[in-house]
Amino acid sequence: MIGCRSTAVPDRRTHNSFGVCKRVPSSPTDALVPTDARLAKLETWLANVLGTRDFELRPASADASFRRYFRVSRGDRSWIAMDAPPGKEDLAPYVRVARMLEEIGVNAPRVLECDEAQGFLLNTDLGSRTYLAELEEGGDADRLYGDAIAALVRIQAGGAKHAALLPPYDAPLLRREIALFPEWFCERHLGLDPERALHVESVYEALVVEALRQPRVFVHRDYHSRNLMVGDGERFGANPGILDFQDAVNGPLTYDLVSLLRDCYIAWPRERVEGWVLDFFRSARDAGVPVPESEQALWRSFDLMGVQRHLKAIGIFARLWHRDGKPGYLKDIPRTLGYVKAVSARYPELAPLGEWIAADVEPALARIDPQARLE
Repeated sequence: MIGCRSTAVPDRRTHNSFGVCKRVPSSPTDALVPTDARLAKLETWLANVLGTRDFELRPASADASFRRYFRVSRGDRSWIAMDAPPGKEDLAPYVRVARMLEEIGVNAPRVLECDEAQGFLLNTDLGSRTYLAELEEGGDADRLYGDAIAALVRIQAGGAKHAALLPPYDAPLLRREIALFPEWFCERHLGLDPERALHVESVYEALVVEALRQPRVFVHRDYHSRNLMVGDGERFGANPGILDFQDAVNGPLTYDLVSLLRDCYIAWPRERVEGWVLDFFRSARDAGVPVPESEQALWRSFDLMGVQRHLKAIGIFARLWHRDGKPGYLKDIPRTLGYVKAVSARYPELAPLGEWIAADVEPALARIDPQARLE
């Protein structure tokens, strides 16, 4: 078992009264917790870990993978259980990166118990309020993004020794990610002829080259509003709580920054984004992070890195629907494609991509989704 040594859960005692654990929907609109074989095994594992069956199990969230998360409650205490089916999900990277983030000093879930053979893990609970929910309801964006930028700088400044131990964000990986866009979105989702887009391949390669030129840092790889939790400074820890970090890599400086500020799930005016990028530049420079010499150079890297990330994201959103039967991310494609189109218009080397989007991609998207409007 790699990196999954069990540590004691606080208040681990055997109780005299053993009730049957309750399965509770997290809200009236949620489906009941599925009564599948893995869930029964998870309940048994949790009973052994906690020393009692007197707990409630609620769906906490699901993501774009095979992982499932459940909130485990007992009295006024709660934990998060992860179900990661062996053969489909590997717990070792999660545990390894969780320990790195704990050492760096940011607020990430602490692994309390891990059973790699069964694919079960018990974490501390960072709460249920995501940045996205808070922002959509009018939360203080400057405070939230200020805290997220501060945490990102701390990861990049304090994570240098850890970054060297992470998988490299290299050219083959960058190319595989970009390839998701023509394969799953353009061809599979829109039905476009790949022969009409051969001239865009030089743009894809230019994006790879630009990404590889950036300084290498610890990259979370999904640092955005769905994976950042609003911390309270007390029960759920400092703001933000940071989730979904198991795919961390040693990669480009601006990757996490553009994930955060050009979020696929919520958009901000360019002027506001510019202010936050400047905040990052100053804080990162003061912390010794290897930022470019000028704000303009950072902004260019930020823009071009964003195009690579957004092409990947659009391809993943389409794949989630066509391969996995998950349509929930299709609504985020117009916003994400809008980022690509807007940035392509500002850089001559990206012009073939922007022109192809305007000529072929955007009309094809409108045909299958007449309500789609690029933001």
